[in-house]
Amino acid sequence: MTTKLQWGILATGNIAKAFAKGLAASKSSQLVAVGSRDIEKARAFAKEFNVPTAHGSYEALLADPKVQAVYISTPHPQHAQWAIKAAQAGKHILCEKPIGLNHPQAMAIVEAARIHKVFLMEAFMYRCHPQTAKLVELVQSGIIGSIHMIQATFSFRAGPDPNSRLMNNKLAGGGILDVGCYCTSLSRLIAGAAADKPFVEPISVVGAGYLGATNVDEYAAAVLKFPPKDKDSAPIIAQVATGVRLNQDNSVRIYGSEGSIVVPNAWIPAREGGAVKIIVNAKGKTEEIEVQTDQYLYGLEADTVAKSLPNLQAASPAMSWDDTLGNMKALDLWRQAIGLVYEDEKPEVFVRPLHGGALAAQAGHPMKYGTIPGLNKPVSRLIMGCDNQPNFSHAAVMFDDWFERGGNAFDTAWVYGGGTQERLLGQWIKARGIRDKVALIVKGAHSPYCNPKDMTKHLQESFDRLGMAETDIYIMHRDNPQIPVGEFVDWLNDQVKAGRFKAFGGSNWTTARMQEANEWAAKHGKIGFSILSNNFSLARMIDPVWAGCIAASDADSRAWLKKSQIALLAWSSQARGFFTDRAHPDKRDDAEMVRCWYSPDNFQRRQRAIELAQTKGVLPINIAAAYVLNQPFPNFALIGPRVLNETTTSLPALDVTLTEQELKWLNLEA
Repeated sequence: MTTKLQWGILATGNIAKAFAKGLAASKSSQLVAVGSRDIEKARAFAKEFNVPTAHGSYEALLADPKVQAVYISTPHPQHAQWAIKAAQAGKHILCEKPIGLNHPQAMAIVEAARIHKVFLMEAFMYRCHPQTAKLVELVQSGIIGSIHMIQATFSFRAGPDPNSRLMNNKLAGGGILDVGCYCTSLSRLIAGAAADKPFVEPISVVGAGYLGATNVDEYAAAVLKFPPKDKDSAPIIAQVATGVRLNQDNSVRIYGSEGSIVVPNAWIPAREGGAVKIIVNAKGKTEEIEVQTDQYLYGLEADTVAKSLPNLQAASPAMSWDDTLGNMKALDLWRQAIGLVYEDEKPEVFVRPLHGGALAAQAGHPMKYGTIPGLNKPVSRLIMGCDNQPNFSHAAVMFDDWFERGGNAFDTAWVYGGGTQERLLGQWIKARGIRDKVALIVKGAHSPYCNPKDMTKHLQESFDRLGMAETDIYIMHRDNPQIPVGEFVDWLNDQVKAGRFKAFGGSNWTTARMQEANEWAAKHGKIGFSILSNNFSLARMIDPVWAGCIAASDADSRAWLKKSQIALLAWSSQARGFFTDRAHPDKRDDAEMVRCWYSPDNFQRRQRAIELAQTKGVLPINIAAAYVLNQPFPNFALIGPRVLNETTTSLPALDVTLTEQELKWLNLEA
């Protein structure tokens, strides 16, 4: 940079003051504005730190054209809202740890930064200090041999005031998020250094803790197990401890096969410059390694941001986006182990998207829509599959994003997650108050319950879980050839008459059986099936993903769909990742991928999708989804994104037009 990075500080608490002092000593940065919800606090802060501009709102700070980067130092529950708003305002972001309350919030912040092309880093200042880089270097050097055990503690005894930030559940108090996050982040860093990687994720997190009267963790501990570096190595175990009502020894100890390393002051090394030490015990000798810097701790953090702007994220040992996301996952598991849930994570409180505004489809969103007979509302051509959301926080972040991108259709089933997915979807719809704005698909009749008696029982159970008395579409999850089609048609028509759903279809039905059902319905003056929901994808399903699954990708099924014009709801429309870099003839670690999709003809289709994607400027998965969406019959593609970026990268398929010749070429028919 030829000029100094112009900073604004959002919020005026103690940590903001520490950062302001660091900025004053920074080589690359300059503080030009401060924002507070109280103009007098902003003015007092500006006077104390010689800041040119004081704003009486966070919005005004983000609107300030002089501000290029913002440091967010609000209480924890507000991090996500203001980080997302900062990204939307085009400001680079340094957000205090924890970046959000949980992994879903962190994911939303990272995705906002990615979409708006701004820098983002979680503010673990110790990661920017040369002591941390030296520690990584020592581990990688092998001076203490193979790493086996890490012990990291960050704990202190604060006052018992139930309204303080540290003791208030509404403010996301407790030790795990406030300072325990340091311990998990360093453990993952050291495990990564031992494996010649920037960081490594634990394969298990086992935790215990004490929740006090205010329902925050007053002290807690966890054991993280990291995978071996290779088949000849042993796993690494990390013991981490934290607390806000307990003084402990806040040091870091790393034990290897040939010695140990002790870091007496890992977390806040030399605030205003100076020397710190790392103690190495190896080969019977003890050595104190001094790390010296004349720079302020928070100034180093600001300098890290400034020099990393071109890449939009920092390099290790500072916190990259993936490092932050992994750390939040570990913290989620730790909190889950001790039963710690914050008020802001509950459905009755988390009633708006993280950005704080009303939930609405964004202007200019890319979604396209189709119609289904019997339904008096449009249905998005891409349908969100609700079968992988672990909790309300994750579901709400994924569903909010989907709705704002124009997605209004959601597919769930009685069998998914033992009812968890239906409960989460119902909670979200109720919390957002948008039942009339979504097209809801409920599936029942899963084997061995594919009969009218069990279908009646399970439909009511689905409604109870959803907190509703009706759905838009009902789909039989399986067929039961032992039952005459007329019995199913009668039952389905009875439910339509009772107002329980408006349209219905069959999933994993043969086209012959569906044809038989619709002919019976026409003969007896009944409503017929208007939907077939089978697998349909560019990649041929070699082996059924689940028992009883049926594909409709073959030529005969496509001809039947074209002639009947029955709407296809295609599941595994992108072949479950086959068109991403997860699949390759030499990659055999994903057994399900290999079993279901690996074949010479599918890899030929994949290669053609890659070639066509390059000419159209999209991803191969977009070509795969477009193959479905461009068929000559009504169709909708079910997708099951696990993270927001999977949603983002799926949407360009909506704007890909494929000719009949291209469709044939992709499917090896030309």
